[in-house]
Formats: sequence, C-alpha cells, structure tokens
Amino acid sequence: MKQSVGELRVDFVGGAVAHRLRFGGGRGQALAKAMGLRAGKTPMIVDATAGLGRDSFLLASLGAQVTLIERSEKMHSLLVQGMDRAVKEGGELREIIGRMTLLKGDARDLLPELSGEAILIDPMHPPRKNSALVKRELRQVREIVGTDDDAADLVRVALENARNRVVLKWPAKADPIKGIRACSHQILGKSTRYDVFMTG
Repeated sequence: MKQSVGELRVDFVGGAVAHRLRFGGGRGQALAKAMGLRAGKTPMIVDATAGLGRDSFLLASLGAQVTLIERSEKMHSLLVQGMDRAVKEGGELREIIGRMTLLKGDARDLLPELSGEAILIDPMHPPRKNSALVKRELRQVREIVGTDDDAADLVRVALENARNRVVLKWPAKADPIKGIRACSHQILGKSTRYDVFMTG
C-alpha cells in the first residue's frame, strides 16, 4: 500500500461534509431528488458502494435510514473511524450517524438480503482524460478500492432487488455503462449525473 493512503480519512465533522450539511440545499439537491426524497416520502436507502460515506451522510442528514456497504477492508475501517469520531461529537452528528448502518462485504451478495427501496451505486468513475483534474483524495480512494470493473454486474443485481429505484451516480459526460438497460430518467448536476432506474 502506498504511504500516501495513510493520510486519507473519513471526516463527517469538518470540511466539505460539514459545509454541505449547513448550506447544501436540503431535499432540493440532485442526489436527494434522484433517491426519491420528497415531502412526506423518505425511502429506506442502501448505498451499495459506500466509499468515503459522504452521500450516505447527506441522505441520513435529510432523515433517511441508510445502509452502507463497503467491500474494501481498508475503506471499511476508515468509515468505522469516521463514524465513531462523529458520534463522539454528539448532538446532530450523533443523530445522523444513528441513521447509518455500515456493513462489510460485497454488495452483490448482500443486496438480496436487504429490502432497500432505493439503492445508490457510485462506482469508481472511468479515469478522466486529464488526470490532473482528479483530486488527490479520489486518487487515494482508487488506490484502496481499485477500479470497480464489475459495476455492470452490481447494477443488474440492484435492479433485481430494489423495491422502487436504483440510482447510478456517474460523470455527466461519461458514456453509459455497457450491458445494463436504459435508465428511466436522469437528473443532471454540474459534473455529475444521476441515472435513475425505476423498478417498483
């Protein structure tokens, strides 16, 4: 493992996550809309590719119960540490973490056992043409979790098991993943798009 990975940490207390919690725009955010959060409707969510846990944290901050799945041993332990630090802060952070359940394993094995209404999939994105654009933090994540070559398999398993919808988070300009059906609709952000597959 490269030494630089040691600097990576999951932070729910400060930085970008704290800023998004205060100023993010609530349920009007693209991710929340894609996942089906709206007035009077808060689906049970499974984040099948937890990574740094930021999307899960945002969804939990909006009231959703979120099950996070992470198959990388290293990333899973970083998530455990980050969640523990946030719980120790108490108050709102402890409440939010209280709505997050972290599982270790391969989502393809675990999804059939979970009755998620909405499943979020955010695989490692294809390397950009200009590698200087990729933040160091994301390079570190890639060093830990690899390239997610089995993303299409994961989407297919999710489509079989989601009660309501599957949401694929993908770069706005990237080609669709080969081998999966066309999405029902898309929600576009600045650099990211959410491909929504309705299943219910």
